[in-house]
Amino acid sequence: MPASTHSSRGGGRRTRGPLDPPASFRALRAVFLTVLAAFTLLPVFVMVTSSLKPLQDVAGRFRWIPSGLTLRPYTDIWHTVPLAKYLVNSLIVAGTATVASVVIAVFAAYAVSRHRFRGRRLFTLTVLSTQMFPGILFLLPLFLIFVNIGNATGIALYGSRGALILTYLTFSLPFSIWMLIGYFDSVPRDLDEAATVDGCGPLGALFRVVVPAAVPGIVAVAVYAFMTAWGEVLFASVMTNDATRTLAVGLQGYSTQNDVYWNQIMAASLVVSIPVVAGFLLLQKYLVAGLTAGAVK
Repeated sequence: MPASTHSSRGGGRRTRGPLDPPASFRALRAVFLTVLAAFTLLPVFVMVTSSLKPLQDVAGRFRWIPSGLTLRPYTDIWHTVPLAKYLVNSLIVAGTATVASVVIAVFAAYAVSRHRFRGRRLFTLTVLSTQMFPGILFLLPLFLIFVNIGNATGIALYGSRGALILTYLTFSLPFSIWMLIGYFDSVPRDLDEAATVDGCGPLGALFRVVVPAAVPGIVAVAVYAFMTAWGEVLFASVMTNDATRTLAVGLQGYSTQNDVYWNQIMAASLVVSIPVVAGFLLLQKYLVAGLTAGAVK
């Protein structure tokens, strides 16, 4: 019997096989993972505890053990700045950008995956090459485009939610198309042909056969697009005004000329993180399946 499956007669303990790591390596690995977990969770611990501390325990000399716990920062965050308005703006912008990115990416990726046309490879390479440039390079061009469109047509794009939605769409759409192309390629073409035999057209085959089979990839694209729009700061600080400001920019309102409400910043940061964390936990199974399938295929 191989050594890896042999058990001693005394206590049933499995004998270490030839490929098992030595005890010293396992102990070192445990120590390393423990330190890494502590290093990762320490900022979360500081954020949670700071959101429950009085301001004097956070603004002055930082105290690991607070003098007292209070929930007042969670009530004050809604009055110090108009956090509810910023939350609505972020939900509208991120939600609309996500829906638009998913819808356009599904049609574009399906066309590239299922049809052979002139310039198909060039289109795919162009879509993927846009991810090579840093986003800040597009800040001034987009700003000038929105201002000039407003001056020429009277449509006020600059400072509106629509401009921010278009901006985030330019960021998430190329990667979404490229990822769904790989995922649609993994769906057998026989399903399309079977749907055609049953009387479906191209759109019918897409929505009745391909899309249900590609749900994990579509969910992964939706989560990526939402997270891209939800926490972005640079373009939101330039493209918005007081009426259209998003949460990521609105957190700066807790810093005044004289004081910085650190406990409220920590509380607001936790509130802002809830939608993303909750969505990720609910869709984690589809997200992991979509990312791995899209990457391998």
